[in-house]
Amino acid sequence: MQDTLAGYLFISPMLITATVLTIIPILLSGIISFTDWNFIAGLDTIKFIGFHNYLKMFSDDHFIRSLTNNFALIFVIPVSLFISLTLAVLINKATYFKSFFKVIYFMPFISSFVAIAVLWRVLFHPSSGPINEFLMSIGIHNPPTWLADPSFSLISVMIIMVWAGIGFEMIIFMAGLQNIPGDLYEAADIDGASKIRQFFTVTIPMLSPTTFFLLITGIVGSFKVFDLIMILTNGGPAGSTSVIVFYLYEVAFIQLKSGYASAIGITLLVLILAITVVQWIGQKRWVNY
Repeated sequence: MQDTLAGYLFISPMLITATVLTIIPILLSGIISFTDWNFIAGLDTIKFIGFHNYLKMFSDDHFIRSLTNNFALIFVIPVSLFISLTLAVLINKATYFKSFFKVIYFMPFISSFVAIAVLWRVLFHPSSGPINEFLMSIGIHNPPTWLADPSFSLISVMIIMVWAGIGFEMIIFMAGLQNIPGDLYEAADIDGASKIRQFFTVTIPMLSPTTFFLLITGIVGSFKVFDLIMILTNGGPAGSTSVIVFYLYEVAFIQLKSGYASAIGITLLVLILAITVVQWIGQKRWVNY
């Protein structure tokens, strides 16, 4: 009995925090999503309107565009995983400067997103940015205007997300590489497997749990991206970089439509849960524990 009470005592701070800051807000948001309410006007103005907010999303061009942009950002994940795995393998095989390269590649991840956004706004400057100056120096006379062009703005954000995220993924992959038994590579050597064959038949299968972890966290993170969009483009130009969380912020705190914003938030929660469940079921076929 005392051990049980001690256990509940130790987990109570986490349970209380999760309940107050996560579970209760989600439940309240679910209730508010069925209302037409402006939180500034007070509780007396709450008006229940049923599923109207959820039905409204299907005809809301801004929401559909933001959702489409979020799905486009998912393509960042496989590109980022490929680059980070390649770097992890190369650095893990290196003899010198391992710690130096780890720090260099990890620094963008621990840096402020404000600093990262300011840096890339300078790099992507249409006329005097280093990237376009380089492109013009090699003969491209009309380079993209990047963040200022609706056709390239989302691609620019995706490039920045890859650059900022590969350091974290690389460190996780390196931890996974160090847990692969050396006997497997020795056995593959004896069987005559080349280094490339060993990579595909030993390294990748043994890293599948690590890849699965990074895949789930990466997709969830891509649906939660906000600060980078807010600082870099403010959802523009012409809404080309707007994502669900940014649109939710606009609806809730600029348009002051608390009910509709809550409906968007609940929809995002259900969408992330659905994607996670699909991945969790699918991982049984390709993850080797």
